[in-house]
Amino acid sequence: MLRIVAVAVALVASHTLAVHDAAGQDLKAQIFEIRTYTTNPGLLDNLHERFRDHTNHLFVKHGMKLVGYWTPADQDNTLIYILAFDSASARETSWQAFRDDPQWQEAYEASRVKAGGPIVDNVESTLMYATDYSPIR
Repeated sequence: MLRIVAVAVALVASHTLAVHDAAGQDLKAQIFEIRTYTTNPGLLDNLHERFRDHTNHLFVKHGMKLVGYWTPADQDNTLIYILAFDSASARETSWQAFRDDPQWQEAYEASRVKAGGPIVDNVESTLMYATDYSPIR
């Protein structure tokens, strides 16, 4: 009986402490970010190399969850990937730590030198919450 009461109290506490944004989304809920990188012509392989050899390790180091990476079948200069974070604030913390990481700064500069300039031409980012019927919650 005591265990049931403890579980009920924990459920009520977690519900009443939830923080919501203007759209009513729970700010403590897992959030996903889909990012689309368009490379400069002929440099997609350079971007793959940077992710394979450096970026993925640093994402994990800074608390980002790797969901998956894709290249569109009809575009030869695009990389699309999805990351997951425990919350919107965790996302901000992870990205700041990643940007400030000397290993990232060194890998970024080295990859640009190797490519003869910037690898990425454009980055698009969309933040998403999973729906209540999504298999990935």
